[in-house]
Order: sequence, then C-alpha cells, then structure tokens
Amino acid sequence: MNMGGESKAAWAEFLGDLDARGLKRPEFVIVDGAPGLEAALVALWSEDLPIQRCTVHKHRNLLGHAPKRMQDELTEDYRDMIYADSAVEIDKRRKAFLRKWRLKCRAVADSLEEAGDRLFTFTRLDTSQWKSARTTNAIERLNEEFRRRIKTQTVLPCAETVPMLLWALMASGQIQMRKVDGSETLAQPIAPISLDLAA
Repeated sequence: MNMGGESKAAWAEFLGDLDARGLKRPEFVIVDGAPGLEAALVALWSEDLPIQRCTVHKHRNLLGHAPKRMQDELTEDYRDMIYADSAVEIDKRRKAFLRKWRLKCRAVADSLEEAGDRLFTFTRLDTSQWKSARTTNAIERLNEEFRRRIKTQTVLPCAETVPMLLWALMASGQIQMRKVDGSETLAQPIAPISLDLAA
C-alpha cells in the first residue's frame, strides 16, 4: 500500500487499524520521508520511536535541489558522509557537508537539515546492520518483485494465500534478495544516544 502522498490522518487510520489488530510497537522503522507517515508513527508510538529516513530517497531529493553541473560533486559528498565508517566520522562529514553546501547551494543544505537526526538513526545500530538499515530499498525490491510475479493473477483465493505465495516464491529462488546484513546483532538494543548534529 503506497500512501506516500496521503495526509497524517490517512496514515493514522492505517496504523491505528494495524495497532487494533495487534501490531506491536516496532523496534526500528525505515520510511521514505512521507511527513504524514512520520507524524502518525510518532503520534501512535511516541517521539522516541527509532525512525530512519531512507538515505537513497534523501539523495534523490537533494539532487532535485541542485543544478545539474553540481550533481556529481553533491553525490560524492553525500556518499562520503553516509557511508563513513563510524558515527563520529559521519557527524564530522555532515557538518562539513552543511558548511560547504550552504555556500554552494543553500537549498541542498536546507533539504539535508530537514531530515534532521532521522537520516542518521542507523548509526545507533551495530555497524553490521548499517547497510540494510539506511534505506527502504530492500523492502521496495521485495514488493516490486512480488507484484511482478503475481501480475497475471487477477484475484487470490484468500488473504492467507498472499504470505504463502510470497514465501514460496522466495524459497524457490524466483524472488532473490540481496543479503540483509546484520542479522547476528538484531537482538542488541538500539543505542539511545543520538548524534550531535549541530553544524
């Protein structure tokens, strides 16, 4: 279900329905930046819910604010920041990114600041999980592959058919996912400390 452009009320209704049916508070949420979704998540499960903004979606958003002649440089600076090896290094490079892009293209810096701490929530996890936790791509790829495989089906017999079909397609190798990293450290608690993002 794609409700990216919908309001907080629509998302609140959707999440409220899941909550009423027994969905527990998530340990970690990755979103593509829909403000209504983020607001509804916080309203239902509080401000301290660990929400990660998708770094791939934010990169695309930043490119939309930059002139074409600056986009390669922007991409290099952004990747240098997002893919740094430690939270301390990411914070250092973020500050440098903001200083540079406030001068080169203010809209880029403003867009990065708009995401705030939530663009860097992944740094609160074990580093082995960073690759999988930075982006919604794995989830989107799974949905895309599933839709492609069932395109010829007009109706599925019942709701229980959906997970059965999904797992059958994955088990048979018809849907292949890139390895989701960090499964060994998933049980570790998420660090409560956020980055010092003052630039």
